[in-house]
Amino acid sequence: MKSPTEIASKLARDWQRAALRVERLLSAEAWPLKLAIGKPTAEAFSNQPAKVRQHLESWRAVKAGQVEWQAVRYRAGEQAVSIPLYWQINKPSDWIEAAEDFQVTKEFQSLSYLLEHIPSYYRALFIRERSLWRIKDVDEVIAAAQLADSLSPGCAQGKPLRLLAGKGVDTKFFERNRILLTKLLDQRFPTVASEQGLETFLDALNEKDHWLLVIALDPRLLPFKRIRLTTSELAETSLPGSRLLLIENEHCAHQLPSLPDTLAILGAGLDLQWLQSPCFDGKQVGYWGDIDTWGLLMLARARLYRPDLEPILMSEAVFHKHQRGNAVVEAVPASASTPEGLSETEGMLYQWLLTQQKGRLEQEYLPETEVHNALRAWLELTTSFCD
Repeated sequence: MKSPTEIASKLARDWQRAALRVERLLSAEAWPLKLAIGKPTAEAFSNQPAKVRQHLESWRAVKAGQVEWQAVRYRAGEQAVSIPLYWQINKPSDWIEAAEDFQVTKEFQSLSYLLEHIPSYYRALFIRERSLWRIKDVDEVIAAAQLADSLSPGCAQGKPLRLLAGKGVDTKFFERNRILLTKLLDQRFPTVASEQGLETFLDALNEKDHWLLVIALDPRLLPFKRIRLTTSELAETSLPGSRLLLIENEHCAHQLPSLPDTLAILGAGLDLQWLQSPCFDGKQVGYWGDIDTWGLLMLARARLYRPDLEPILMSEAVFHKHQRGNAVVEAVPASASTPEGLSETEGMLYQWLLTQQKGRLEQEYLPETEVHNALRAWLELTTSFCD
């Protein structure tokens, strides 16, 4: 037989289980809970009457939920005795009351207030991940949810996050709530904000140094094959070589061939302001990214800083050639409008991709041979230009 204290302890432990919290707080089908108490044994009834009597009295004192009693006849007794067999918990508030745990009660009250003031599609996140709100001011968490609802891909338009006007938050708000805002945006735009980073997703100026991978495609240019430099160092350093190859994703490094007088810089995303530095004047610049709206947005942004930039393997023809078995859904397009900086043909490709069910072709799915051929064709083009 279990005491109210034993079952209350289990109910308090249940609160710590994320999946169980989500089920019990969001699903009506989780209720009621019917918890078995267990009958006193015949031996206990005969030899420990005081213990049995205390057990019955403790269950009579229970106020939360409903205790189900049943008449049970024991050989040692002259008549049937009413015994508690089940404790039925009918709703979440009964669960918390029955748990009799101060910390659980405090968290439930904070969470209840929070859930009342946010859109329903954020509820499962906050129920599942208590770390997002447990040690924060709940009103600031609500403000973060309201802010996340007002944000959309590219809405910063190149401004720093702290300078987003009209959002009703102070300039340090994004810094304090970066993880929370990213998680919230992932609920509206599944996983995109966390995959791209908050600044890239919102097209905001990244005011912190971003480490980029630099690879020497010509071993004579650097004393090492690869190095990481910050964007501020790139903007202040005259790199060797006459050609610069910008590549959207770092994981394409293994696809690159040797190219004379060429450095490759990988993984910049939309953090491209350093390209406008005079240190890059006179270099032939190529850009290779994914064929999707985000990749074309990055191409457009790079071209605003380097108008003579040459795109590589980012055409509709390449997309059609390799889309079968490789193209995937672009979960969240960059924007419905064509970015400034694209050519007319690139703009048409951008709008066409918006109409496709599977409008994303990631650059790492292109065959290595074709990548090598395209980069060598770019090399010949830039060599002819220099001549």
